Amino acid sequence: MTTPFNPGPHPAPHAPTIEVPDDACDAHCHIFGPTSRFPYAADRTFTPPEAPLADLQDLHRLLGFQRAVIVQSAAHGADHRSLLAALKEGRGRYRGVALIRPDTSAAGVARLHEAGVRGTRLHFTPHLGAAPAPEAIEAIIALVRPYGWHIALHVAGDGLAEHEDFIRSIPLPVVIDHMGRVDLHQGLDSPAVTALRRLLDTGRVWVKLSGADRIATSPPDMCDSTALARLLARSAPERVVWGTDFPHPNTHGFVPDDGDLVDLLAEVVPAEADRKRLLVDNPAECFGFHA
Repeated sequence: MTTPFNPGPHPAPHAPTIEVPDDACDAHCHIFGPTSRFPYAADRTFTPPEAPLADLQDLHRLLGFQRAVIVQSAAHGADHRSLLAALKEGRGRYRGVALIRPDTSAAGVARLHEAGVRGTRLHFTPHLGAAPAPEAIEAIIALVRPYGWHIALHVAGDGLAEHEDFIRSIPLPVVIDHMGRVDLHQGLDSPAVTALRRLLDTGRVWVKLSGADRIATSPPDMCDSTALARLLARSAPERVVWGTDFPHPNTHGFVPDDGDLVDLLAEVVPAEADRKRLLVDNPAECFGFHA
């Protein structure tokens, strides 16, 4: 087991200067532990600091978010107990994204759906282990297809260009995490960005305008990743959602202030009506929040 450097979340994020609308949704965040109750997976590839649900709730109160999509972390593997406990406590304010495996039982998927899970994540990033084999992907899709879940894709670099045909073949809605983690050293007309925009044009693909800190070429300056988020929000305003990525796992040095990330929304979607669509209307549709 390797343990990359994981500095944890910003120790003292500031309240944002912009006010987010009622029912705003943080569409990509994680919880870790407490490990005394929810231990990490033995085969994990990284060991993050604990960041339990209470920490996430404190952040959301500071930022003004009332809804969230909690994404199961590879550190917890296929043990969804922490996610299920959070969904229960959220009482409809949270949705979940699971890590389904080919050997997950149909009854297990049904329980996750009843609890509020609405998607499963596939990793194509080497730091989280080997990419799933085609037959494994087929088995996973067969398990979740009866519930209409989305497939969350975690790729990086040129991954969107390399996997474009596969993404188009997925018979379920697709959500691209972290703006595809494209390499912005290649600019906004790179093969990966071009592939992402083509995928958005299909009408079945969504993208999370999260991870601006991860793909910025000169952090803490995030001008280039903000420009990409603005481009994507204009390209497909009805299929973009936004998330903090709290507590920013697997970062290596720069950890953003989540208040800064919220304030960047003023540059990504300057109009209040567009921010409501990004933070309220789109996630309600994508993740099945009830009115």
